[in-house]
Amino acid sequence: MQTTNKKMDPSNSIPAFFAGRSIFVTGATGFMGKALLEKLLWSCPDIHEIFLLMRPKKKMGIDDRLRHMLTSPIFMRLRETRPKALEKLIPIQGDISAEGLGLPSVERRVLIERVSIIFHVAASVRFNDPLKDAIIINTRSTRDICILAASMKNLVALMHVSTTYCQSDKYIVEEQLYPSEVDWKKIIRITETLNDSVIEPLTSKLIGNFPNTYTFAKRLAEGVVADYAGILPIIVFRPSIVISSVDEPLVGWLDNFNGPVGMMVGAGKGILRVIYFDSNTNADFIPVDVVIKAMITSTWKRGIVTITRDPSIHVYNCSSSDIRGVSMSVIVDLGLRFTEKIPLENILWVPQVVIASNKYVYYILTLLLHLLPSLVIDMFLKFAGKKPMLFKLQKKVYAANNALLYFLTNEWKFKNKKMLTLLTDISATDVNDFGFDYAAFSVETYFSNCIVGAKKYLLNEDMNKVKEAKIHYDRMYWIDKCFKIWILIFAIWFVLNFNILPTNTGLYIPMSKVFQ
Repeated sequence: MQTTNKKMDPSNSIPAFFAGRSIFVTGATGFMGKALLEKLLWSCPDIHEIFLLMRPKKKMGIDDRLRHMLTSPIFMRLRETRPKALEKLIPIQGDISAEGLGLPSVERRVLIERVSIIFHVAASVRFNDPLKDAIIINTRSTRDICILAASMKNLVALMHVSTTYCQSDKYIVEEQLYPSEVDWKKIIRITETLNDSVIEPLTSKLIGNFPNTYTFAKRLAEGVVADYAGILPIIVFRPSIVISSVDEPLVGWLDNFNGPVGMMVGAGKGILRVIYFDSNTNADFIPVDVVIKAMITSTWKRGIVTITRDPSIHVYNCSSSDIRGVSMSVIVDLGLRFTEKIPLENILWVPQVVIASNKYVYYILTLLLHLLPSLVIDMFLKFAGKKPMLFKLQKKVYAANNALLYFLTNEWKFKNKKMLTLLTDISATDVNDFGFDYAAFSVETYFSNCIVGAKKYLLNEDMNKVKEAKIHYDRMYWIDKCFKIWILIFAIWFVLNFNILPTNTGLYIPMSKVFQ
């Protein structure tokens, strides 16, 4: 495929490629799914329709769920300037965890007849899912997507969204598929036929060296698409940790607490006070708008060569470690600095974080700085007639931290030459909408915007109340100082009065004298 010829032919532009097409998206209500829908409708305005796999939830039908989703801030520019574009979103009832995607026969036939591009984004990203759930949602659904895709007469591209961490047993991950030592068909059969009580004791043996069921199931999913590569035009797209947007469609937009921004929010609220990781370890994160542009561009690139019956799988690592490394300690420092400058509302304590590089030190500090203080505060809340809540919250923080330990204490190199080459493949007219020069932006500005975005879109805080938040922050700062001084004075008194020091010092300081 000659890049120069492509650039000279306007019909090879990305919007032209997507024009008139029907698209099928799974995981549309998730973080990346919403960003994908918004970008497709905004930058490829002549798309014919986008079918969304959705299931009823919490007494809401799929139409109600779609209407509710479209109230998200990410769709604001479409609502305000192109509201009719949102009418192209068509919910299809189904369930990613059901066999055959839970698609009724009529809807299935519609997809087979009309769809030419599939984005399989849906996944369970919970690290501690039971193996049965992880396999059903992340592996079997991929098989069912491939079965559906094989029936489509007009299919030109099937994107499977994987993760760079599905190859976590390799510290250098190339943009290629790796052979799996486990048969995905056999694992699916096991999870379908055995109940949880039988599977649970076998989990550690089945997943082997994988840190959790999520990465294991996603690795098997790559085995699925590898087996279908001969008959389907597949793209395997592996993002690393996907976090807040740089600027599109909103600066700092995020709708979940995953990754480093969630840690910043936890620290900024005074809840997260100790983290276990190697301070020199680089964090591989990628902004969601960069991810979405790369997804669309790589789908376009695969689609325009489908007519050649190219049987190869296009694999992309959408990562940052080979572009710009940022250590975890730098991220923590930036988070503390920006949450002092732009404080979060109603912080529980002044933000302070201890980085523990030793696991045993981490456990001791977690007990002293997280669990015991939360028990004391909950006790006072209970005496005051209020509902205790902090210990339960700290248990969740502890569980989340433990789930991340493997990723915070190891470092990988995700090679991304193919992803970066996408920049040179697009035409000059597409650069403004689909260019993603990640190396060019300021890390400090970006994380400052992440904090502002978290306040606005995650915590729903009023940016006009930053002054009041700052007053509360300063109050907690001085309370913290006074508390530490009191602890220091008490410690000195205790040492001097309980024979901790040699007895011949002649020193004795009554407690009454300490506070005179």
